[in-house]
Amino acid sequence: MALALATTISPNTCPTSYHVFLSFRGDTRKTFTDHLYTAFVNSGFRTFRDDDELPRGHDIKPELRKAIEQSRSSVIVFSQDYASSGWCLDELVMIMERKRTRDHIVLPVFYDVDPSQVRKQTGSLAKAFARHERNHSLKDKVKRWRAALTEVADLAGMVLQNEADGHESKFIKKIVRVMKDKLRRIPLSVEPHLIGVDSQTEGINLWLQDGSADVGILLIHGMRGIGKSTIAKFVYNSNFQKFERCSFLENVREVSEQSNGLLRLQKQLLSDILGANEVKIHNISEGMAKIEDSISSERVFLVLDDVDHVDQLAALLRMQNRFHPGSKIIITSTCAGLLGAHCQFAKLNEVRILGEDDSLALFSWHAFGQDHPIGSYTDYSKRVIDHCGGLPLALKVLGSSLSGKNLVVWESALNKLEAIPNGEIMKKLKISYDSLQDDHDRNLFLHIAFFFIGMEKGIIVTILDDYDFFTEVGIQNLIDRCLVTTDKDNKLVQMHDMIRDMGREIVRLESKEPERRSRVWHHKDSFKILSENIGTQTIEGLVLNMQMHPSRNSSKVVLETNAFTRMHKLRLLQLSHVQLSGRYKEFPAGLRWLCWIKFPLASLPADFPLESLVALEMCYSSLRRLWRGTKRDSFLKIVQD
Repeated sequence: MALALATTISPNTCPTSYHVFLSFRGDTRKTFTDHLYTAFVNSGFRTFRDDDELPRGHDIKPELRKAIEQSRSSVIVFSQDYASSGWCLDELVMIMERKRTRDHIVLPVFYDVDPSQVRKQTGSLAKAFARHERNHSLKDKVKRWRAALTEVADLAGMVLQNEADGHESKFIKKIVRVMKDKLRRIPLSVEPHLIGVDSQTEGINLWLQDGSADVGILLIHGMRGIGKSTIAKFVYNSNFQKFERCSFLENVREVSEQSNGLLRLQKQLLSDILGANEVKIHNISEGMAKIEDSISSERVFLVLDDVDHVDQLAALLRMQNRFHPGSKIIITSTCAGLLGAHCQFAKLNEVRILGEDDSLALFSWHAFGQDHPIGSYTDYSKRVIDHCGGLPLALKVLGSSLSGKNLVVWESALNKLEAIPNGEIMKKLKISYDSLQDDHDRNLFLHIAFFFIGMEKGIIVTILDDYDFFTEVGIQNLIDRCLVTTDKDNKLVQMHDMIRDMGREIVRLESKEPERRSRVWHHKDSFKILSENIGTQTIEGLVLNMQMHPSRNSSKVVLETNAFTRMHKLRLLQLSHVQLSGRYKEFPAGLRWLCWIKFPLASLPADFPLESLVALEMCYSSLRRLWRGTKRDSFLKIVQD
């Protein structure tokens, strides 16, 4: 069966026409090389050799270079007479150039020649080079030839000496098996225009190539859509040929959720490592045992992409000292704490968002097919960049969706994005929200997305503890899922704008009627609810900033306190520049946090419900004292002015 060829692999590859480019000297053309060529062809390899493939009448060197560039691999047969041919040596230089700049496999075959002779150009090679060096016009070429021979001799090759012992046929079969194994390990398809990837993979490549005998584990973590899988594919393509066995398991989370998904992943991993087309295992436990056995004998490179649960990790990879020395394992995940106790043995790599210049370049490739915007679209492009916050997923999705559209459509699309986030982006980001272990963590996430971004963690804990929340562990769970972050002092709770918008979109979809949603954030919805007195007991939190009101005289708009009467579940209230009249006993008794910027009164009204209030923020207000009359016991744990 012919091997499958990848036609679009990466920016470092081009379409291939041949599996193998066969390089040899004429002294083996009708003997060993002919048998090897026949064995390759019979095994389904599309194999290039010059006497069969070159069109007559063409300049041979351009055709040779083209054939090398269109081959996935080269097999070089070094014989006693190989170095006597300047033609063969030129061919070798081309092959090694291809290997250095592209994903090109090179297998040296030493046919009755010792690798040390090739490396040091001794024996028959010394005589050949003595003749070459007498031709002064070849001086520069000779240097390149010697360098190429030294380089290729350092590669893992196959040696046959004293072929008269009758082992040539076995040797050829072994070469074919080796090439089958190498060629079945093809580079992964990655998207073009990998903006910002080089800087994020430099350290990972150094780690993979450090030559250490230690077993290395690297966790690449970050929020969804930030480019973890792209980075993993890029470093896999750059390094997989350097390992004896390798495997890239893509979309582990998604596949594991399907019927027999973990079993399928185990079979793929074993097939990749063992070089077998089909592996028979009957259950997860058997698969785990076979994986442990297979990884102990050879240096392997494994990538487990998008792992989000320890059960998936355990089925594919036990964190025990079973790996062969020098093996490397990369795991990508949105769960920073995935490895748990094993983190002390692992290297952690957090993926960074793109900077402004890289964001503009990535967006432009998808929107305009070039690395910068078309002139009249520049300002609109920068608005999109600001909206995306350096998230590659958003830049690519929005760039593609706006490509080819006129400025009127762009303006309308940007206005829509301010009210309704892009559905494709939200669907991807929501996976992390859905993966939270319970409604407790989901509700905590939504509260933070609406009310507490940028607030100190200690204050959030004070507000929400004893209100059906276990806030400390909940925030840590959100951090582990890359849904929130904290500053370097672990104090302020932060959230990416796209994650925030995803949370707000989840609540928007609870109902078409804002008053029937659990949280109300948009100023138009909040004003309508309060001005029309249509609040319901569904509402747990509400934000209203009257400075966002379209009326020029919004400061003179006075709302009624009885608008809060039916909001029995209201716990979190944020008001700004709001004027209220009426009795404050209408406020819900369960209110725990009140942030009222520009509070208009000098003191809290005597009938203001304080029984459940634990945090009061009155920035830039007229407040001079908490209440009039006799001081009573305070229920407040925090007062901020």
